[in-house]
Amino acid sequence: MTLPADYTTYPRRAEGYDHDYYDWSNMHDRAPVAWPDGKSVAVWLCISLEWFPITPEDKPFRAPGHMVTPYPDYRHYTVRDYGNRVGVFRMLEAFKAAGVKASFAVNAAVAERYAELIKAVLADGHEIIAHSTDMNGTITSDLAEADERALIADSLTRLEAASGVKPKGWLSIARSQSWRTADILTEHGLKYTCDWVNDELPYRFKNGLVNLPLNTELSDRMIIATQQHSAEGWAQMMRDAFDWLAGEARGTAYTKGGGRMLPIHITPYIIGQPFRISALEQLLTDLSGRAEAWIAPGAEIVSAWEEQQ
Repeated sequence: MTLPADYTTYPRRAEGYDHDYYDWSNMHDRAPVAWPDGKSVAVWLCISLEWFPITPEDKPFRAPGHMVTPYPDYRHYTVRDYGNRVGVFRMLEAFKAAGVKASFAVNAAVAERYAELIKAVLADGHEIIAHSTDMNGTITSDLAEADERALIADSLTRLEAASGVKPKGWLSIARSQSWRTADILTEHGLKYTCDWVNDELPYRFKNGLVNLPLNTELSDRMIIATQQHSAEGWAQMMRDAFDWLAGEARGTAYTKGGGRMLPIHITPYIIGQPFRISALEQLLTDLSGRAEAWIAPGAEIVSAWEEQQ
């Protein structure tokens, strides 16, 4: 097979990644990072609070977790509602018992529809970050610029009005962006995004926005719902990841050592089920007792990293 003549003249082709958002570098070539109190692994718990309209919009794809069977799809719609009314409160209890704080990525529609939940999240000292309007609010480069700007502005305005909080972070639906998204987020004063998953430490775009990588491979949606592992298997994978990162933080043949980050992305209608929640409780008890672990919301991790740049 012969490649087309213009394949190697792609205008964005460059070392590392084919874009100019930031200067490419290997993680082990950067100056080592130190987390507060001498901790070596920052553990970031990120919880998605999502409202899935009962009729999905495929533009150009359907958000992960969306309705599946012919509409109205009450089976999938109600289990997601269960997560926001039942499962998430089990998670809040687990966080309180372990004494840890998390980031909650909130659809504007969730903040409007589940006022008691948002009140509980804030009362327990957790962070709220923006997560679009609802699970139809996807962004891709085929979305007109005016429509993308309106979607982001609408989600931020509604979330702040319903929660009383001006978020510092942003998580796109399916982590999908257009070529413009990073600049639009910066224009709205957001400090960080979680959409790029190609690292295990924060890094800064040229426009000032910080990316806090939220690894899709470590999520309960991927490991439990998609790959069909048990909750206990998922929890053990988190422990394995922590142990590996703690070892790297001490230094290896290819690394200088220094702080690492373990992002754990979890979903109320998945891990909040009564036959799974104990796996989360035990994981939190375990990690919070590790000498190397600093469990903190995203904004705190970004701030600690920025102080060293």
